[in-house]
Amino acid sequence: MTTSAPKKPVARLPVGAKARAPQVLVSLEHLYPDARTELEFCTPFELLVATVLSAQATDVSVNAATPALFEQYPDAQAMGQASAEDIEPYIRRIGLYRGKARNLAALARLLIERHGGEVPNDFDAVVALPGAGRKTANVVLSNAYGFPAIAVDTHVGRLARRLGLSVQTNPDKVELDLQKLFPRERWIFLHHALILHGRRVCMARNPQCQICEMAAFCPKVGVEG
Repeated sequence: MTTSAPKKPVARLPVGAKARAPQVLVSLEHLYPDARTELEFCTPFELLVATVLSAQATDVSVNAATPALFEQYPDAQAMGQASAEDIEPYIRRIGLYRGKARNLAALARLLIERHGGEVPNDFDAVVALPGAGRKTANVVLSNAYGFPAIAVDTHVGRLARRLGLSVQTNPDKVELDLQKLFPRERWIFLHHALILHGRRVCMARNPQCQICEMAAFCPKVGVEG
């Protein structure tokens, strides 16, 4: 007789998450009513490039580099003619710049070959681009085309766990948990507001719980003291 392998337990939302989520949303709407990406861009192509550059880098460093980069390479057609070595001097102060320069050069060429030089309004097509992934696709599609999405970066993941909205460490699983808890029409706002709160109040080290509007109902998961 053969036996089937035991099924993995289904991950559940933390206790109280469904009751806490509306409180979190109300607080974020009060604190950051105009929350949006802090990356500076004018076109979907510029947003895509800036988002690829922002991986393991600050938005401040990206915004400092992109004006000169976009002046030289304003679109996929221009960047597609460049080599990685051509792009490197413009992004040298951004972390992992050599790999990012290679990705940008290849990304621009693929946009020309597959999409006529335009950033596609299609999740799978963006994910398939060099240097892009699920988070990049969510950022680009939500900000450029209004596609409802929750981009989970380190801030969003950290706050989701601290606020008792998810126990997951995998960004894709955190995203699914947040999608269960918040209305679809507020997903774009949610990820921007969580990022801002993570940068300004709920930092990775020394979170400012004493001034946080959500302290009364936040379980402070993982916060010492």
